Amino acid sequence: MTATAIIIGVICLVIGAAAGMFFSKSSLNTKAKFIIDDAKKNADNLLEKATVQAESVKKEKHLQAKEKFLELKSQHDADIQAREKKMQEAEKRIKDKENKLNDELSKTGKLEKDLDRQIADYAKKNEILDKKQQDLDSATAKKVEMLEKISNYTAEEAKAELVETMRAEAKTRAQAHVQSIMEEAQLNAKSEARKIVIQTIQRIGTEQAIENSVSVFNIESDEVKGRIIGREGRNIRALESVTGVEIIVDDTPEAILLSCFDPVRREIARLSLHRLVTDGRIHPARIEEVVEKTRKQIEEEIIEVGKRTIIDLGIHGLHPELVKIVGRMKYRSSYGQNLLQHSREVANIAATMAAELGLNVKLAKRAGLLHDIGKVPEQESELPHALLGMQWAEKFGENAEVVNAIGAHHDEVEMTSLLSPIIQVADAISGARPGARRQVLESYIQRLKDLESAALSFDGVSSAYAIQAGRELRVMVESGKVNDEVASQLSYDISEKIQNELTYPGQVKVTVIRETRAVNIAR
Repeated sequence: MTATAIIIGVICLVIGAAAGMFFSKSSLNTKAKFIIDDAKKNADNLLEKATVQAESVKKEKHLQAKEKFLELKSQHDADIQAREKKMQEAEKRIKDKENKLNDELSKTGKLEKDLDRQIADYAKKNEILDKKQQDLDSATAKKVEMLEKISNYTAEEAKAELVETMRAEAKTRAQAHVQSIMEEAQLNAKSEARKIVIQTIQRIGTEQAIENSVSVFNIESDEVKGRIIGREGRNIRALESVTGVEIIVDDTPEAILLSCFDPVRREIARLSLHRLVTDGRIHPARIEEVVEKTRKQIEEEIIEVGKRTIIDLGIHGLHPELVKIVGRMKYRSSYGQNLLQHSREVANIAATMAAELGLNVKLAKRAGLLHDIGKVPEQESELPHALLGMQWAEKFGENAEVVNAIGAHHDEVEMTSLLSPIIQVADAISGARPGARRQVLESYIQRLKDLESAALSFDGVSSAYAIQAGRELRVMVESGKVNDEVASQLSYDISEKIQNELTYPGQVKVTVIRETRAVNIAR
């Protein structure tokens, strides 16, 4: 329809243009008339063609609309058929359910009739039983009355006496049986306990080595001794001052003795000496630099030792601070027994015993390794090492059984789980091996620590070191706080405190060292 309108519009436009030309130019010649006629004929032809084409388009659109209508109608019929089918199926299911329900109702009616019949039968039987029970009660009452006349006892009195007699007899038998079971259980428990302990000791047997307080530093020649001593002994004094270790240079060929009760200090001094001798530059400034680097290296090594230890024992999830404490055990001893080796051994013994008893092996290993962590505090504490270790374990999120085992292995707290006595026994087994511990060393080390603590309690003291097996105490003071006169008085005060408060053999020499340093930087 749109094409027809366009064609008609074009024709009208042409006719209008021709008419306009005709009216505007009245003097047109014959040729112009012929042109107008031709235009009219062409316009008629175009109009005819447009009409035919419009009819064709109309028929085509009509056919398309009809096809679309038929397609939609067929689709609608299909949907209606599908819905009818679903409705028929639903009606069929409903009918089936109704039929099934009717069948069940009919069966229920039959069951109700059967139940009524059974209830009636039961009522009859119950009446018969009641009658028989009445007859039995009557006969029993007659017999009881006859027995009461014969025995001069009422039924209640006879019953009470019989019950009391049976109770006494049962109690006697039960006590005898219980005593027999207890004796047998004690014998078996002792036997099993001995068996478990012996098996554990046999399986975890290790060699023991006593820790001492002296290290030997080997040198290539005696010429190195002079370089270590330095001019007027300044190098050796600097070493002793910064490490707190007594360096003994005597006639022993190719060897220098390092004496200190603290294994960490001794190891720092040994490694520092090795670096200084290898490097060749030995003077006070270099000594301080090397000792500081070595101290940092030892701290890193402590962490690495702790990590290797927990990996070897298969312990996971340990707090980093506890890992560091475990590493510090390598440089501590307990009655001459290396503390880390002792703790590893206790962990293995406890794990073996826990496995034999069916307990948690991982918790036993964990508690065994950590039971003596209270022995390696960075600062001295007045708490017993078991309670201090328990506080640390609780602080760093350890299991409650592990915490109790650490605190109870010396009976400072009450044991609340089976793991605690196992750790106590494992600790005793490890320390009781022949040659494992030496009591004298522990008391000796404690005496040296007390000497140092006495000096550190005074104001102005920066560090204090007990040397020469505790016969001398060297005290370093801060030159800004302590002058020469005060240093002399401080030496006297420290000696008086040691004399009044501490117990020691022989005599103790107190040396107070005051050093003034002037430092400037050239830029």
